[in-house]
Parts: sequence; C-alpha cells; structure tokens
Amino acid sequence: MTENISVLGSTGSIGKQTLDVARMHNIRVWALSANRNTEVLERQIREFKPKLVCVVDEECAKKLKISVSDTETKIVSGTKGLQEAACVDEADTVVNAIVGIAGLVPTLTAIKAGKNIALANKETLVAGGKTVTDAVKKFGVKLYPVDSEHSAIFQCLRGCPKGALKKIILTASGGAFFGKTKEELKNVTAESALKHPNWNMGAKITVDSATMMNKGLEIIEASRLFDVPDEDIDVLIHRESIIHSMIQLKDNAVIAQLGCPDMRIPIQYALTFPERLESPVKELDLSEISKLTFYKPDYETFECIGICRSALRKGGLYPAVVNAANEAAVELFLKKKISFPEIAETVKKSFDEFKGGSLNPSPEEIIYTDAETRKHIFFDR
Repeated sequence: MTENISVLGSTGSIGKQTLDVARMHNIRVWALSANRNTEVLERQIREFKPKLVCVVDEECAKKLKISVSDTETKIVSGTKGLQEAACVDEADTVVNAIVGIAGLVPTLTAIKAGKNIALANKETLVAGGKTVTDAVKKFGVKLYPVDSEHSAIFQCLRGCPKGALKKIILTASGGAFFGKTKEELKNVTAESALKHPNWNMGAKITVDSATMMNKGLEIIEASRLFDVPDEDIDVLIHRESIIHSMIQLKDNAVIAQLGCPDMRIPIQYALTFPERLESPVKELDLSEISKLTFYKPDYETFECIGICRSALRKGGLYPAVVNAANEAAVELFLKKKISFPEIAETVKKSFDEFKGGSLNPSPEEIIYTDAETRKHIFFDR
C-alpha cells in the first residue's frame, strides 16, 4: 500500500473523501490542489501540513499565501503549479480527483515522474486513451481506478483466470431522471438534475449521471483500462447502487462487487492495494435493503451512451471531442442557457461534424481538439 500521496482536486467530493482515508490510515499527504476553494484548502493545509499546495487561480493563490504564511507550505499557482503538485518528490501515488480534461496533463506529468496513479478523473483515459496507457507501460507505474464501477471491475478480475473473461457489466443508478420519456425531459431544470438518488457528487458528474453520459464515458474508460472492446461491455440500470459492477466469465458465472454507495471504499482500495483494511464506510446489511432491482437502459431517450460507443469505435480524437462537447454543454445547461435534451444534441452534433484527425494523437493534439470543440459550442451560443 502507499504511504505518501498527492491529492489533486482536494476540495471536491472525491478529494475530501481521499483525505478521510488518509486520516484513518496515517497516509502522509505531501501536496494538494484546487481551483479556487481557498477556505477549504486552508483547513486542509493546517491539518495535513503538505509540502506544497497549488491553487490554479492566481489571485486566489495570492490570498491563500497570505492566509497560511505562518505555515511551511509552499503555495504555487497555474497549470505549471498543478504539474509541480503532481510530481512532488516524496509522494509515490498521485490521486487525480480533478474534474474534466484539466486532469490529463497532470496525470501524464505524474506518470513521467514515476508516480503511481489513483485515477478518479475519467476524462484522462477517455480523451487521453492510448497516450496515457502507453505512458503507464513505458514508465512502469501502476494505474488504479477510483471510479466505483471500474474499481469494482478491478476487484472482480482478481477472481478471473487469464482468458476467462466474457464481458464486463457496468451498473448505473440511472440518475435523477430514470424512467422519464423524451417528452418529459424537455422542461426539466438544473436543480432537478442535481438530485442524485444515491451519491453525493459534484454538479458536473451529477448532470452526467442524469444524461447517462457518465456511463458512456465509463464504457470508453473500461475499454482502455481493461483492454476490452465495447461490444463486450454491457450496461445495466441498478437503482440501489449496491452492486457497483460485475464481470461475466466464459462459463457464464457472474462475479459482482457489492458495498454501500460510498466512494471511500474504491478510494481506499486504490491506496491500500492489495491489502484490505478497515474503512470508515458502514457495513452493508442486505437484509435491510431487502431487494435489488435491474433494468435495461433506455438508449433512445438517453442517447449519450450510444454516442460514446460510436466515439470509442472511431477512436483517435473522437472520444476527446464527445468529452469536450459534453463538458461545454453541461456548463451551458447549469447556467440555464440550454435545455436538458440539448446536452445530448450538442454532443451528437460535435461528433457528427468532427472531421477525424490523428488516430494516435499527442497530448497537444488532444488539448487543442478539446479547446476547439468547446470554442465552437460556446460561439454558437
């Protein structure tokens, strides 16, 4: 297990829960980062006493530097500061809990510095793809999934002999709008989209759950992580969020990972692998839950899953395009500039209009394509 970590995105939901795990198991925190939330960062600095903290926003960084001038923590800012936080010498594992494409470059920086990665930033693998997985192999580091679904698959595969995997089954809560028709979704609000039935997550991820774009992105991520084609990855709606994902073996046996819907289990497993330690998560009582339900996804109403599958099959920069289009569309939706159905429409339009590009893109090409996709979407609005 790791004993020394850096936490990128430490003021978000995953970042805070990572620090819960670090606190419980006396894992040393050497670096932290956030965009602007200096109030929470200051509390984290005073408790964990990191060597270095990055605040991406330069003005907020200046204010924090004054606030913690009585500590020994070095305050840096901007994208260069974020990369510095990703490769602090003392840390052997970097927890990437940054939301969005901003997590790609710090991940690659950390990999090149020889750090293991506990990855909660799905966009790194969705947009980065082979660029990231090749870097992991080249620099001989470990990549541990933190997403509850991918952690579940990672755990289930521990009981799968080589060559015995038939398919991966990703479970999905269905989000805030499970069972609704296209007509019913026309006038739903951002406030209603943010009411997730089981998980406490950030706004962007919660909207992704409502559109089921999160599951489309997770198909791409699972394909990258476990080297499985999309036709061998199924999705199953499981409203209770107790089974976090499953694998089916060639003999048709199914192995599932169950647990209370609490991200601290996958976070802890990524940090303590291969050990199983006590966690701050409550014990699962199946008699209390009494039943588990399963449904097929409504692919016609929730189109984003299919768009992501198409992007995965196309390869190259297509996953980066649909990811960028979704991030931009969710931002517009949360600002009440577009309707809920227009999120999927925006993603599909960007996918349909993209002209291709490199099949094995560099990080620079990925970032450029991401920026251009967003620019076109925001310009149209």
